[in-house]
Amino acid sequence: MSSLPEKKNDQLTAAWQSPSNIALIKYWGKHGRQLPRNASISFTLSEARTQTSVQLTPIEHTEEIELSLYFEGQRHQGFENRTKNYFQELSTLFFPWLKEHSIRIDTSNTFPHSSGIASSASGMSALALCLCELDAKLRNAETDHESFLKRASLISRLGSGSACRSTYALLALWGTHESVPSSSDMYAIGLGDELHPVFRNYHDDILIVSDREKSVSSSAGHQLMENNVYASARYNQAQERLTAMLQALREGNLQAFVKMTEEEALTLHALMMCSSPSYTLMTPETLNVIQHIQNYRRETGIPVCFTLDAGPNVHILYPNEVAPQVSSLIQDHLLPMCSGARIIRDKVGSGPCPVAR
Repeated sequence: MSSLPEKKNDQLTAAWQSPSNIALIKYWGKHGRQLPRNASISFTLSEARTQTSVQLTPIEHTEEIELSLYFEGQRHQGFENRTKNYFQELSTLFFPWLKEHSIRIDTSNTFPHSSGIASSASGMSALALCLCELDAKLRNAETDHESFLKRASLISRLGSGSACRSTYALLALWGTHESVPSSSDMYAIGLGDELHPVFRNYHDDILIVSDREKSVSSSAGHQLMENNVYASARYNQAQERLTAMLQALREGNLQAFVKMTEEEALTLHALMMCSSPSYTLMTPETLNVIQHIQNYRRETGIPVCFTLDAGPNVHILYPNEVAPQVSSLIQDHLLPMCSGARIIRDKVGSGPCPVAR
């Protein structure tokens, strides 16, 4: 299990870093309390991370959550209100001690918030890991590492669906799927042990086309799927594609991986454009980058491909053996196509870790 939190003068502190993840088979549409309409699978990233610390100070029991939240050094009322609502639910379901402490949260990202790099995934998973560690200390409980991660995955799912995948290294699956008996809608499971070696150091360079906040949040986008005329067909398609994607990831089949990864990205954004009301998160620069990557792959045979999250920024995926060529492509051609763009060099990563204090 994780290291236990620091204790000073009856205060408890836990701190974790947790990565974002990039879905290969997308989840878009949910029901109930943060439950997915279809299973999804994702690479865990390395450099796009959130670092969060949670400090508890004992107080008399109160019905209201007493909490202050600082995002990158500044108190953030929006995040604070959302977290209070989240903690209110957790205090009933899992952590009654939340109402017996004054809580201070400090959190920061290595990437722009609300620009389509799943900041809620890294943020909520880091927060959930802190809470699970604090809970273990307060209850003097011992648990094995896998059980700890599974619980953190469940807790993080209640804050952000995709966050439940960020608690695992390399590769994670969330959602019940007939080909994986241990899969569940309640939490993600790690499948890193099944990943072919070619994918274990796979690159994901994130081209920040725009760091402006999205015009439509992911939460709103999921809600719009309820009346999307293509929703049912999409959910069936995703379940079928996931079976094929798992096979490609296990076998190291780059051709199949490239094809399905790009199809999934375009399907996600097509669903947005087919929503009512319709909306578009891709920009002209996004489309230019996509076309350039596809043309480059056809001309060179180099297995570089793209995917998108719910935003305009482009994740450029490729195996480590072609890193020099793709780095030149990005530097010489893709970055100049996007005014003010910057790149986050990332890779498939080893998952979250506690932060020494």
